[in-house]
Amino acid sequence: MFYFVRGKAAVIEPSLVVIDAGGVGYSINTSLHSSSGVKRGEEVTFYTYLHVREDIFELYGFATQSELSCFKQLIGVSGVGPKAALAILGTVTPEKLSLCIVTGDEKALCAAPGVGKKLAQRVILELKDKINASQISDDTSGIAAASVQQSSAMDDAVSALIALGYPRAAALNALKGEENKGLQTEELIRAALKKLF
Repeated sequence: MFYFVRGKAAVIEPSLVVIDAGGVGYSINTSLHSSSGVKRGEEVTFYTYLHVREDIFELYGFATQSELSCFKQLIGVSGVGPKAALAILGTVTPEKLSLCIVTGDEKALCAAPGVGKKLAQRVILELKDKINASQISDDTSGIAAASVQQSSAMDDAVSALIALGYPRAAALNALKGEENKGLQTEELIRAALKKLF
């Protein structure tokens, strides 16, 4: 329903930002990462997701599309509600979340308030399956992969970008030219995200 909300930040709390857009104050639930980059009175854009369930009608939003994409993937995991997803995104960045999923780092996810070992394992298991499904279903993956030198760091970076919601072909295209620079997985992801934005 709402793709984004743009306006002046009227209220800023760790997990809430109120944006004054055309005289209407939109209450947006957000992560610590997104709220920490906002200053009161400045114009901001938050990419949003409207959560509707029975008597619940809440707006969630983030400063970047990659964080919104991670949020949508997290709430798609059984047992992960919007509050748990916000807790995870308040602890790890989208890049770090993707690395946690790819490498199976459940301890980093457990650092989020209210996230136990079982829930962290479920997040990793279910999102890893989605990454694999994306790789298999992408008809262009064979052609695109041929143009990129395959390495462990490169493969992890591609998987992490897919976990952020980017198509495999787009991820491979964004990583072109980075394969011979000796970058680590996290550096490759950052370099690719700069191109994708």
